Amino acid sequence: MKKIGLLISIGFFTIQGYSQTKNFIDQAFLETEAEVDTLVVPDKIYLTIILNEEDSHNRMSAEQLESTMHRVLTSLNVDVENNLSLLDFSSGFKKYFMSKQKVLKSKMYSLIVYDAVKAGKVLAGLEQENISNISISKTEYSKSKQLLLELKSKAILKAKLNAESMMAPLNQNIGKAIFISDLNSISNQLQGKVAGIQIRGISSVYGNQASEPIMSNFRKIKFSAKVNVKFAIE
Repeated sequence: MKKIGLLISIGFFTIQGYSQTKNFIDQAFLETEAEVDTLVVPDKIYLTIILNEEDSHNRMSAEQLESTMHRVLTSLNVDVENNLSLLDFSSGFKKYFMSKQKVLKSKMYSLIVYDAVKAGKVLAGLEQENISNISISKTEYSKSKQLLLELKSKAILKAKLNAESMMAPLNQNIGKAIFISDLNSISNQLQGKVAGIQIRGISSVYGNQASEPIMSNFRKIKFSAKVNVKFAIE
């Protein structure tokens, strides 16, 4: 008897589920898609700095290059303790004439700054000290999750306006939303060497060591959200 009761219960829920699906399909509805996007200025910039004894014009040691880098960054009010981290340390042998060997050391750092102007000043300041092996690995927007949620809400409101506009010529109204799907929520946060940066005036700073303003800007990051919504037709 218990097994029969269990089978009857399973059969009841299966029929009920099928009935709900059937009712959803049979109900008159209007389906629409909407997409919204926006551009924001990145507020988190990742710089990769490589200190290589071989690249040093004055053949400075890795320790000397490191000390110089710290001095420049500190003078620019960069939070070295929290925003600078060592990514990699390596040393290798390079053969010179007379079969002599010398250990050449290399260190790779990651530095985080929070605006393009500061990034430009770091690039210029380190270049003046012959530290030029620097690249911009990534840019981010710190409030990206919150922004995407806001865009999804705007996309749903836009879908509702689209549906209302489509029903107006028919003198009919839309009802409640009976289905919502998040189709695509993306951002093009930049990755890659010097991606999206434009710095003007640095060449003249390098040439004459003048303290000119560094005009810097990053390509804005694009965020977009797209939704599919089905509204019941009243």
